[in-house]
Amino acid sequence: MTAVSSVHGSIHMRNPLQEQLLKAGLVKKSKLAEVAREQAKQRHGKAPPAPSAEQAEAERVRQEKAERDRALAAERNAQARLHEQRAQARQIVEQNKLKLVGEIAYGFTDEGVIKNVLVDETVRRQLASGALVVVRHDQGYAVIPRAAADKVYAREAAMVVLDHGKPGDPGSDGADDDYYSQFKVPDDLVW
Repeated sequence: MTAVSSVHGSIHMRNPLQEQLLKAGLVKKSKLAEVAREQAKQRHGKAPPAPSAEQAEAERVRQEKAERDRALAAERNAQARLHEQRAQARQIVEQNKLKLVGEIAYGFTDEGVIKNVLVDETVRRQLASGALVVVRHDQGYAVIPRAAADKVYAREAAMVVLDHGKPGDPGSDGADDDYYSQFKVPDDLVW
């Protein structure tokens, strides 16, 4: 009786078409068992329901918020890098600035306004040759060596006010240099 009930129980699991195919020898018992398992999975399996309009809208809002958050984070990172570079430039100037002593007023323009720093003859010659550079520092100006100026250029080029060593010197426009090079300037002229 147990053999009959187990066979009878398995017959109820299959549909009549499967039974006929099995009896006719067109399919194997293992294949029918596999198909039955797949059908059971589909019936009992949790297929994700199609997203409703509210869920789709919530997902879209979530993605927009994530994109805004990424953009804000990128902007904050860029501001932090800019602030860090400015701080590094100020530190380079602070560490490399020369102590200015002298009575010669070395004139230059800063944003269209004529400014000057008091220097001695050696510093004046080095400024004119481009070995030294004038930069904005705190509320005034500082004179730093060429090597330090190159580091400042890399971090905050706007700090450099006068640099005769660079072709694109902010303190002069270089176009007139060719014209004026034909005139002899006395060596003892100081202005």
